Amino acid sequence: MPERNSDVKIKSTEEIIKMRESGRLTADVLQAVRPIIQPGITTLEIDSFCHDYIIHTLKAIPGSLGQYGYPHTANTSVNHVVCHGWPSDKPLKNGDIVKVDLTVKKDGYYGDSCVTFAVGDIESHAQRLVDITQESLYKAIALVKPGATLGDIGHAIQQHAEGNNYSVVEEYCGHGIGQAMHEDPQVLHYGKPGRGFVLQEGMTFTIEPMINQGKAQVKLHSDGWTVTTKDRRLSAQFEHTILVTADGFDVLTLREEEREKFAAFIAKA
Repeated sequence: MPERNSDVKIKSTEEIIKMRESGRLTADVLQAVRPIIQPGITTLEIDSFCHDYIIHTLKAIPGSLGQYGYPHTANTSVNHVVCHGWPSDKPLKNGDIVKVDLTVKKDGYYGDSCVTFAVGDIESHAQRLVDITQESLYKAIALVKPGATLGDIGHAIQQHAEGNNYSVVEEYCGHGIGQAMHEDPQVLHYGKPGRGFVLQEGMTFTIEPMINQGKAQVKLHSDGWTVTTKDRRLSAQFEHTILVTADGFDVLTLREEEREKFAAFIAKA
């Protein structure tokens, strides 16, 4: 049945202005880092670029740095690493995929986004996984509006992923976001239409599906952060921060490079 949660924070007009800015900056750094992601670069160098860009170019704060004890600006998750991968000095190879997930904090508010980047020339099966994962996010976003439910969102992701013979990671989910990086509600990437929390104008939250090439099962490593697929097959992720508007949605972290592609996809949805 549909639910309502009194702990969900509905943002004011002033808060939404700040959320738009933090989202714009988050999109900016993820677009800026793309050209340097080439064979031979290390994920530590990617992290350093993002850190310096956020501080010196954007005049903002790396939101993930220090959160829950995390010592880096970006999560950099390579190939079968699903999420929360720590930057390292191991060079990336041609054919790798790397998920760069980060937050930017500006004037007390967070933006949060993730992109799966191709390193050089990747195999067609890897590109297909990346494409379907991004499409699953877009399909979910297309359903966001007041009166829709989180079950609608999760179902759209699950249906598209499983319909393409992939699996959905269930242990990790999207979340409300604002003055805290993680707020209510939890946004699951699977579910049933009409179930779960009812969306309201002024809500801000992330949708961030993690889609596996093989089975859904994952393994949390002893460092307490790194999550990999149990079968060591590839995993991809895309994430955006979303605002529920009076008649639909606004993607606060939409990158300029994807704006045309996203608009075309939504027009067909």
